[in-house]
Amino acid sequence: MAERHRGEEVPQAETSLDSKGLALESALPHVLSDHDAEIARTVNLVSVVVDSNEILSVCRLLKTDPTLRFDFLTCLCVVDYSDYMQVVYHLYSTFFHHMMTLKANVDTEQPHLSSVTSLWSGADWFERESHDLFGVLFDGHPNMTPLLLYEGFEGYPGRRNYDMREYTEW
Repeated sequence: MAERHRGEEVPQAETSLDSKGLALESALPHVLSDHDAEIARTVNLVSVVVDSNEILSVCRLLKTDPTLRFDFLTCLCVVDYSDYMQVVYHLYSTFFHHMMTLKANVDTEQPHLSSVTSLWSGADWFERESHDLFGVLFDGHPNMTPLLLYEGFEGYPGRRNYDMREYTEW
């Protein structure tokens, strides 16, 4: 493996979409034309970033548009960057067999956005887990009781700034 030196350019990962990804990439600008969406490629997936205030309407559109039909939420996760958090939705169409990621940035101080449980019931546990670990509130979620942590647990252990106690073996 070649050694890298400070200041050297790091090679970017090759981005290559298959025919389904290319078709999706060309359809999304038209479908999302009423939204401020940033469409890009992430390795072998189409990735879209939207304003957090538009997440429910964009998800509804991605699910119901006849050219997309994203009827399956495979995963929802949160990434804690230094100055903001990003909620990432991994979507799949069982009809067209294409997939994409949808991302929305949220504030670290008061992270919240609309729940998508009305569109994909499988979002229930993903949203509850995201609340437990990162403190993201999902407005309109039917039951935000803790999923992983006990009621009254202090802090959000998925966040960068969570103070982890030292672990020692007995």
